[in-house]
Amino acid sequence: MKNIHHKLSILLISIFYSCAGTKTGTELSIKEKFEIGMENLEKEKYLQAQLDFNNVLIRGTGSDYGDDAQFYLGESYYRNEEYLSAITEFEKLTRRMGFSEYVEEARFKICESYKIESPKYFHDQEYTQKALERYQEFIDDYPKSKYLSLILLSIKDLRNKMATKLYQTGILYIKMEEYPSAKIAFKNAIDSYYDTDIIHLAKQGLIIASAKNLEIASAIELLSENELSLKDNKLYKEASLAIRINKKILDKIN
Repeated sequence: MKNIHHKLSILLISIFYSCAGTKTGTELSIKEKFEIGMENLEKEKYLQAQLDFNNVLIRGTGSDYGDDAQFYLGESYYRNEEYLSAITEFEKLTRRMGFSEYVEEARFKICESYKIESPKYFHDQEYTQKALERYQEFIDDYPKSKYLSLILLSIKDLRNKMATKLYQTGILYIKMEEYPSAKIAFKNAIDSYYDTDIIHLAKQGLIIASAKNLEIASAIELLSENELSLKDNKLYKEASLAIRINKKILDKIN
């Protein structure tokens, strides 16, 4: 009976160490696979790196390499200029692994990815708007981030783009002689993007649209309110001329 107990004890101990050995081997293989992924990333073999990091995540999401693999999977997409896929992977990190040291950088690169995907002003600006929203959220959460100066420059560029779209929309409406719609576009540019380079052009556009809509009194008032800034930006004469021309038209009608 004692012999049976002794053999059983040996068997249990063997199983224990066998399991322990298997776990160590798995951890090592995960580590090795992660390191291979990093090597491929640095060698710019981005597709292979993506496969490597995915393999680590499948086998060891809860391991010490889980958040590393998730971040560098996003990074491999980012470096390969697959920005929407990069956003998806970085967001998995920020949502599921909020403890990770990579969260700040991942969130920054989500912002950058949306900015890069932001098209020229005459296209739909969905990604521009998303970039602006994400940048603002980032600043709120990381007001002293090392990325702050870069972010402020990006926000300025993106806001200028949004303002330009509204301004050019107003110009298009003027060409189509849809002056009330032109006024709305210029007003939106002035109200929403008052700190952009386009602000003075938008004010001039609003004056011209008002004049062409035969709202002469309103146009004169706007011209007076913005006289100095329009003169400084050499936009006063054209706005003033539009008022004079359309005042004559209104006088003839009356």
